Amino acid sequence: MFAAYLVATLLTSAVNGLAAVANLTGHDYPKSQADKLGVPRSWMRPLGILLGSGALGLLAGLAVPALGALAAAGLVLYFLGALWTHLRVRDHELGGWLLFFCLPAATLALNLAQHSQL
Repeated sequence: MFAAYLVATLLTSAVNGLAAVANLTGHDYPKSQADKLGVPRSWMRPLGILLGSGALGLLAGLAVPALGALAAAGLVLYFLGALWTHLRVRDHELGGWLLFFCLPAATLALNLAQHSQL
């Protein structure tokens, strides 16, 4: 069980960390998505900070499990907000969203399962 939890945590942290870097450095993809979804570009930096905080929180959760659970739950909520944003503008291309949502959801489930056995 720990191996699955570790892999999920590292993968989720890496994916969200890269997304945070893309937002914080002004990469074209987050900008185009923001334009498509009607999100002000001024939100890219705060959203990147949230993604980066989630990624770092997941890593901190390897030492303090409660932090990992809170970070994963925060990312799940972040991506539920992203789903609402996509649906609000009737954008049904949700493949990327599904990946970004399922990773922290799985990490949260594995965190809770791993640490409820202690």
